[in-house]
Amino acid sequence: MYVTTDQPRILVVEDDAGIRQVLCVFLEHSGFQVHAASDGQEAINIIPEFRPHLIVLDLMMQPVSGWEVLNWLRANCQAPGNMLEAQLPMIPVLVLTALTPLTEQVHGFEAGAVEYMTKPTQPSVLVKRIRNILSLSVEQRTMLQHRRIDERRGILKRLYDQSPDEFTGNGPERLVL
Repeated sequence: MYVTTDQPRILVVEDDAGIRQVLCVFLEHSGFQVHAASDGQEAINIIPEFRPHLIVLDLMMQPVSGWEVLNWLRANCQAPGNMLEAQLPMIPVLVLTALTPLTEQVHGFEAGAVEYMTKPTQPSVLVKRIRNILSLSVEQRTMLQHRRIDERRGILKRLYDQSPDEFTGNGPERLVL
């Protein structure tokens, strides 16, 4: 059983014990009630009873990954307007991972993350993002998520668009060897 306080409840899901400990201590000192899980399965077991207001989630964990936790949340949390009492409310997820490719970031947002941060990061920046997310309505979180997806897709498009070769003026499709 978890003690309920007026403090926002944060679940930190991180397999690296050192990182998990630093995050938990920093979040507790920042006024949050914090519970930790060392892998995705432990998180799935904790979520229904702890009922976090936000989850800080690593993606690369074994045996159950953060991706699987995102899938579980999507299947077990109610969408706004859904009145099924048995389901959990939508829980915002802030991904904190070492996966830096933009394609992974887009995938993270599409899988349900509201925010995506890469390691290493300053704990103070993490706290600021958490406070920002918690201050938003469900609709604002959804808009933020969509804006982040569009931003990352725009960057990917610019990176992959064929641009003229700076020496010949020809695009890669016209380059003759």
